Amino acid sequence: MIAKIIKGKDFYGVLAYNDQKVGQGSAHIIDANIGLGSTIQNTNTFNTVRVLRPNLGKAVLHASLNLPYQDKLSDKEFARLGHDYLKGMGFDDNQYIIYRHHDQKHQHIHIIANRVGYSGKVVSDAKDLFRSKNILRKLEVDYGLTQLDGTIVKKESPISQQEIEKALRTGNAPIRFILLEKVKHAVHKSVDTESFIEILHAQNVRPRFNISKTTGRVSGISFEYDGIIYKGSTLGRGYSWNAIIKHIAYEQDRDRAIVLQTNSAEQRDFRGIIADKERTGENPEQPKGTIGGAGEVIGQPKDYLGLSEKDILVPEPFNSYRDELDGPLWRRRRKKGRNR
Repeated sequence: MIAKIIKGKDFYGVLAYNDQKVGQGSAHIIDANIGLGSTIQNTNTFNTVRVLRPNLGKAVLHASLNLPYQDKLSDKEFARLGHDYLKGMGFDDNQYIIYRHHDQKHQHIHIIANRVGYSGKVVSDAKDLFRSKNILRKLEVDYGLTQLDGTIVKKESPISQQEIEKALRTGNAPIRFILLEKVKHAVHKSVDTESFIEILHAQNVRPRFNISKTTGRVSGISFEYDGIIYKGSTLGRGYSWNAIIKHIAYEQDRDRAIVLQTNSAEQRDFRGIIADKERTGENPEQPKGTIGGAGEVIGQPKDYLGLSEKDILVPEPFNSYRDELDGPLWRRRRKKGRNR
């Protein structure tokens, strides 16, 4: 089971969306603890409790719980599961409505809940993703559902519909989120650039640094895992290079050698793959849909997870700043060029 969590400011918008689905015959309400009426009436009912915390910006919890394709639950079972989920998340004294939608091949529900309880207490959202993930694993066991090696998705780290459907179909988490967990682990466990690279390699993640040709400064980072390369920024705002170096000790002059060596090693590996393909008669030409002007996606599946091309990097020509590595040879070549 996969949960998608969004916290919002306005009850009317999310209620209108779900009520529209009901009107179209593609959804129906399976549980609620408020008196139901029109969208406006339901909004006013939620807001009568929300006013207990007028300074709370995001009082709306909108969570969708998605079952794998092969799993089926009755309305009564799904309503009980939704109630157990809310209780586990701390919503045991809060208003809620649970809608069951029929607009997808997999069974799923949408839960609208008020983060402000009847007592005026606000349900904390601290570590809500981790709590939600643990609750889902328990509910899968309690209700005899397929146990997914999945993840929880938040609005700040959006997941595409194709990613959701593939995860529900295969029972595996999207590669992007597996990679996110590995990079997150490396960031938290690293003290400097060298240990960051070592921890990534230990998890079969290969980093590649984007280096300015003029200044030699690292301007970005990408990660290769399972044959697909993602820019750090596509994993989340906290995983761009500028965000990462806030957590690890990075010095441009001190770390330049290890950064260049890492890029050079990645370049040799990529060239080896191309050479192997040429020996086996495979066509090494670049697919038209790739980015960066050269290279190809290594082992990228045809049904990759629905991301736009700008979000997925392919191996571009490596800027390894080789002139520094070549040392005296590079200086002789430069001097020779001046004398021409």
